[in-house]
Amino acid sequence: MKTLTSRIALAGALSLAFVASPALADDDSDTTSDSAQDEGDPHYRGNIIVAADGLEELDFIAGQDVIDLDDIQRDLNGQLGDLLIKVPGVSATSFTPGASRPILRGLDGERVRVLIDGLGSADVGNTSVDHATTVDPLIVERIEVLRGPGALLFGSQAIGGVVNVIDRRIPVAVPEGGIRVEGLTAFDTVSDLRSGGATLDAALGESVVFTVGGSFRETDDLEIPGFQLSDDLRADLLGDADEEEEEGEFEEAEELREAANQEGFIPNSFTESWTAHGGVSFFFGDSSVGASVAYYDTDYGLVGNPEGGHHHGEEEGEGGETEEEEEEEEEIVTIGLEQLRVDFRGDFALGDGFFSRLKLRAGYSDYTHTEFEGPEVGTVYDSETFEARAELVQSGGGIIGAQFTTRDLQAIGEEAFVAPNETTQFALFTVQEFDLSENLELEAAGRYEKVDVEAPTLGVERDFDLFSGALSLVLAPSDDVRAGVTVSRSERAPAGEELFANGPHIATQQFEIGDVTLDTESAWGIETFVRGEAGPVQFGASVYYQSFQDFIFLSATGEEEDELPVFEILQRDASFFGFEADIVFPLIDNDGFSLTSDLRASYVSADLSGNGGMGMENNVPRIPPVSLLGALEGEYNAFTLRGEVQWFGEQDDVAEFETPTDDFAFVNAYLSWRPLANNRNVVVQIAGENLFDVTGRRHSSFTKDFVPLPGRNVRASVRFGF
Repeated sequence: MKTLTSRIALAGALSLAFVASPALADDDSDTTSDSAQDEGDPHYRGNIIVAADGLEELDFIAGQDVIDLDDIQRDLNGQLGDLLIKVPGVSATSFTPGASRPILRGLDGERVRVLIDGLGSADVGNTSVDHATTVDPLIVERIEVLRGPGALLFGSQAIGGVVNVIDRRIPVAVPEGGIRVEGLTAFDTVSDLRSGGATLDAALGESVVFTVGGSFRETDDLEIPGFQLSDDLRADLLGDADEEEEEGEFEEAEELREAANQEGFIPNSFTESWTAHGGVSFFFGDSSVGASVAYYDTDYGLVGNPEGGHHHGEEEGEGGETEEEEEEEEEIVTIGLEQLRVDFRGDFALGDGFFSRLKLRAGYSDYTHTEFEGPEVGTVYDSETFEARAELVQSGGGIIGAQFTTRDLQAIGEEAFVAPNETTQFALFTVQEFDLSENLELEAAGRYEKVDVEAPTLGVERDFDLFSGALSLVLAPSDDVRAGVTVSRSERAPAGEELFANGPHIATQQFEIGDVTLDTESAWGIETFVRGEAGPVQFGASVYYQSFQDFIFLSATGEEEDELPVFEILQRDASFFGFEADIVFPLIDNDGFSLTSDLRASYVSADLSGNGGMGMENNVPRIPPVSLLGALEGEYNAFTLRGEVQWFGEQDDVAEFETPTDDFAFVNAYLSWRPLANNRNVVVQIAGENLFDVTGRRHSSFTKDFVPLPGRNVRASVRFGF
């Protein structure tokens, strides 16, 4: 059932955007072009604009990375997690080519907030790893990856960090010349990719800007080197085939051997998606308001575990289908996902008083996600979300804000593994700066959040009061270098899916069991960091430790229910330790030719304490291994050539019922050409990825044993902006 609250909120947001805005837009004040606005923006630092006002110089977020258009084109992937895999401290779920969410510092799901221009993506990607994020990189302007305790300003679910996607749905400036067109198109060999996206901004006078845009992306089954299954899984299936043959089940034995020997590509790994959006902004003096409507649609296949199979199809199907035909048909599981989203943004100048600006953001999402078994509908997830955020920016630095979110999630179908539930969150937050001396600062942040989670069909309602805060002591020995230490305390309420799950989930092939008695998850953290520039050298590093109380995690039990492995939500104390580092320094810079090195490293270790005792069960499940990246990038006139090696270490610190993962390295090369001397926004690129056709499996993935990473790939892309 759609909630009345969100419908009223949607109507209010639209009324403010489309009724009040034209009246305000009658002001004849001059507006600025894109470049002029950047230079005048207090949060502009080169090509880095931190979207959250007041955070551009705060060091709570010790790990900050901005993925710009060059990075997006070079590492282009249809899913957000795999696009960000080269950022220090980031891994990915890589459940299937159509669904991959980012993992920050070993934390994912309910601990990583995926935002679209400061508001939640409002999908159900946090519900399960097989659910895609509603973000298409083809129409993205940049992506901000924020790690550390400061990310909690965006919600208690950001205990691991924030991925903030800045797109072009709402114009933020009047385009120079009145018209601006930006786009990206790409084709590849490893999945037969066909894709393209574009956005058009058009000014009506000096105060109104309209935007329209869209994208499409289509791939076939993913090509891989060697066998689809890991060596251990192949051995298990071949052993099962021998047993079936000894018992006279020759057809079963042949099917098992066929699955074990599948190679060269991953069946049912196709993806199809398209998006469309339209928006308008009104500019009046130093203030602006805008709104947009966007639609996202995707269909993608889910790769089945040949060892687990499916527990359906026991009866004869309709229309005279035999049991065998129906079972074969039901083995093909696909996802159909749609989202209608309405957004509003307001930015109001308040003068020279204590508060300089008022920032408003609101968004409404109507989301439907359908899991199909063959042509039959298995489970439908219907989620309606409304989120609003207000920030008062202080003239002397710092912010005070409030945030409200409501979500109504319905899971419909015989295999709906989670009961319908409603979540309401209200929060107050602030961040402040204090100068202790010329080179020493104290930064403080705090957040109070009230969370109500209710499952009406179960008659269960849980209320949580959450308090989070951080203190950071920052030393700035020069204008270009900052170092410090941050101490933080954070709390997170269990999500509805963690509380109320109880049933088979066909997409993940798991029987998932939640716990309605879960307590608040909390953590103490300490982090040291240094970042800055020393002449032409840019560097950053952070070392962190987090001690969790009542850490919530999904763990295999070793049992089966409905012929599916049982996973249950548990709570134990846990500790996370890790570091991230990167350095970029020039090797040669002479006569129009430059050669630059780029080195990156990430490591995280996570252990459980309490009832587990000693041994494998003390490890948090699916923690990414150590990773290193080294690259050389040469630039001469209009050409840029980059070669890189990314190595992922072996992971044998595994949880119970979890298998180790071998190390592997990918070698990549990228050649870019800017054909127009007066427009660096036009880039033609040829990319060669995994050049040695190495088999790689991501340890953080539930499906690593039967969904390897892509094989050798050649991708051609063109990016343009006029």
